[in-house]
Amino acid sequence: MPKPSLFEVIKSVFSAFIGVQSDINRQKDFTQGSLKIYLIVGAIFTIAFIASLIFVVSVVIG
Repeated sequence: MPKPSLFEVIKSVFSAFIGVQSDINRQKDFTQGSLKIYLIVGAIFTIAFIASLIFVVSVVIG
């Protein structure tokens, strides 16, 4: 089975992040992908989300 490309990993993590990941895609991710890359991309998305929330709150308050 081919490993997913970086774009496919980002698309999958983003879909899971907003809660619209299909069960078929989730199963494919678990069988084809490397846990390490999904964790790294997920951590980057989480940090970016928190940073954007901090930015928006500081603009609204400040």
